[in-house]
Amino acid sequence: MDAVDRLLTSETGRAPRADARRNVERLVAAARGAVAEVGVDVTAHEIARRAGVGIGTFYRRVPSREALLAAVLAELLDEMLVIARRAVDDPDPWRGFTGFATAYARLRAASCGLNAALGGECGLALDPQLARVREHIRLLVGHAKEAGVLREDVTWEDVAFLLASVTTADRTLGLPAGDEQWRRNLRIVLDGLRAGRTEPPEESAAGRRG
Repeated sequence: MDAVDRLLTSETGRAPRADARRNVERLVAAARGAVAEVGVDVTAHEIARRAGVGIGTFYRRVPSREALLAAVLAELLDEMLVIARRAVDDPDPWRGFTGFATAYARLRAASCGLNAALGGECGLALDPQLARVREHIRLLVGHAKEAGVLREDVTWEDVAFLLASVTTADRTLGLPAGDEQWRRNLRIVLDGLRAGRTEPPEESAAGRRG
């Protein structure tokens, strides 16, 4: 179920008016952008402004700011789970693992709010979605270890923390992080996780060729 349908679900089961649905769609799109840029502390007034509606319309169309944010973040986590299921089904365990790791890190880097939700810092009701993400990481790690492509001494909990560490702060030690810093971090992490790795990371090898 997407964020719009989550918010429009009612006990009566009646279909909403077309204009009501359009307003909810605008609010969801605005909230998704605001959550990515500002985070989960974004105000209802800011979301309404981005959606081009008044604050009165905001509260007529969604139960609360928290309900809107929870619906948007649940939708993002559901998208992540679709990627995770495909990764689990990949016949190449390392490709599945690295494909999910890349998508996971990219989504975290792109959304302040999602990053907070995955860190359990947003205070919204997302436990079912977070539990499913944890389960799929556990499955991916198990498959990779069974195939002998992931280090045996690494646990799925280690992987969860390592993938979280890939997304950096904007600055460290006075150094600004580039938009693609997370990709370099991820390459280094994956290189350290792979079993029996003897070749240098791809980027380093390419750099030497240049």
